Amino acid sequence: MEVQPLQYKQLIGQIGDLLAMGREKAAMQVNTILVQTYWEIGKYIVEFELKGMEKAVYGSQLFERLSRDLTQAYGKGFSRSNLSYMRKMYVSFEKRETLSHKLTWSHYFEILKADSELEIGFYAKQTEKERWSVRELKRQMKSLLFHRLALSTDKEGVLKLANEGHEIQQPEDLLKDPFVLEFLNIPQQYQYHEGELEEKLISNLQQFLLELGKGFAFIGRQYRMSIGGKHFRVDLLFYHRILKCFVLIDLKRGEIDHQDIGQMNLYLNYFKKEEATEGDNQPVGIILAAYKNHILVEYATESITNKILLAKYQLYLPDKSQLENLLNKLLEE
Repeated sequence: MEVQPLQYKQLIGQIGDLLAMGREKAAMQVNTILVQTYWEIGKYIVEFELKGMEKAVYGSQLFERLSRDLTQAYGKGFSRSNLSYMRKMYVSFEKRETLSHKLTWSHYFEILKADSELEIGFYAKQTEKERWSVRELKRQMKSLLFHRLALSTDKEGVLKLANEGHEIQQPEDLLKDPFVLEFLNIPQQYQYHEGELEEKLISNLQQFLLELGKGFAFIGRQYRMSIGGKHFRVDLLFYHRILKCFVLIDLKRGEIDHQDIGQMNLYLNYFKKEEATEGDNQPVGIILAAYKNHILVEYATESITNKILLAKYQLYLPDKSQLENLLNKLLEE
């Protein structure tokens, strides 16, 4: 029987797809068992402590002794830090059913480094929702995503954020305060111009999309609009799959002024009439700047019906202690 090249190629492809699927399922099952096993180990450690049996060896001595004896008996994987995080996993997720089978032990190892139960809950939910890799999770934690989102809401919103993760339900949910663009590696004292900022964002588009958040699809840069015989360009154009609308982003190196707001309003009016199609919601404009004058912004946006969001960005990671103090003050109110 003569083998047809095309059919044979399809056969190879089908077998390959099946193997990949099977290996992925096997890896997920192994991971689920590993995470649950580590949770059980954490439970045993806590129960040992509660029985009062730890008094002679508690603290660093307990983990040092456990690490030495378990490593000698069962091999690698039982360092002091691993054991302490196994314990913390049980304390943070007292019901085993609350563990996500989509997160690896490496994910949990990073998440459990968070200082509070609110943060731990948020990063666990958000990592599962966004399907972050361990590397992406590290970046979001380092940039203090939870704190930045939490400070843009109220006390009830903070608790909801911790329990459910970040939900995109309205345009305002797109904002973080501030956006952090440390991945551009632009020194603070460097006198860059707006075109250079745009160029670097495009060169680091994957990182920028991660910072923007879930749902953004990149359409283009310097998107051209012809209005009344004149040509205009918006710096960056996205479409948001969840809100079902265009998102226009203009970049400003310095402070936002009233002319920037008026120009964005013009762009949004154009998009409503010329670019939006059936099923699209009203477009959203984001002016991303290093500074904003709150009083000027209040007057400039007062009578505008279009959704214009004004956001700050910074080129370095925010100060953790300062954000924590602000968050604690919010939770105490």
